[in-house]
Amino acid sequence: MAYVDGFLIPVPTRNLAAYRKLSEAAGKVWMEHGALDYKECAGDDVNAEGMGTMTSFPKTLATKRGETVVFSWILYKSRKDRDRVNAKVMADPRMAALCGPRDMPFELKKMMYGGFVVKVDV
Repeated sequence: MAYVDGFLIPVPTRNLAAYRKLSEAAGKVWMEHGALDYKECAGDDVNAEGMGTMTSFPKTLATKRGETVVFSWILYKSRKDRDRVNAKVMADPRMAALCGPRDMPFELKKMMYGGFVVKVDV
């Protein structure tokens, strides 16, 4: 069964270009090691104001003024394949070069992450 790693990240809007550069390079690494799809999306219509009891990505992430919500996912054949691909990605020296703690265009501690089994694929 297909598997997805999903991410929500508040990225300072002034850092979106740097985030995109990092994401493009990282996406190539994931795809080379076997991911089926890699998407990074910047929030455009993410506010749920006036929608009754609904919440929003910005509220959930407690974004501050000047931050943009980034919603991302990586698709794999299965959970087992995801674990295999991620092990290769994390061992790839290009990732260490991309993801030094001083190089990150966002605060890692604010990133939300999880793995998901695909239940519906239309």
